[in-house]
Amino acid sequence: MSLRLAADAVLLVHAAFILFVLFGAVLTIRWRWLPLLHLPALAWGVFVELTGRVCPLTPLENSLRLRAGQSGYSDSFIEHYVLGIVYPSGLTPEVQWILAGIVVVTNVVIYGWLVRRLRRQSGLPGDASP
Repeated sequence: MSLRLAADAVLLVHAAFILFVLFGAVLTIRWRWLPLLHLPALAWGVFVELTGRVCPLTPLENSLRLRAGQSGYSDSFIEHYVLGIVYPSGLTPEVQWILAGIVVVTNVVIYGWLVRRLRRQSGLPGDASP
């Protein structure tokens, strides 16, 4: 039972990490130091997505599930939990590039907005808005 709970905990951490990679820039509105954690996490997430690698949390979860007497899975976290909902036909390299692009564009937009907002608040040059 404890191994199953540990596997479930890894699953939740994995899901939270993915959400942090995608939307962590929003949290920098409140915590200005957070880009120090978010930008490396973002880089890792994009790297994993673009290279088709498997995040180390996936084998850890699988190992815990197998040791708990459950079945693991051979595909990635995205393929196993998310892809069936979003892309039922399967994960291809093209889809991975699209997912990585969504992550990058989302974060560029959020960080761009934050930089513009900070410039306006501090009166720094480089922002033409009043």
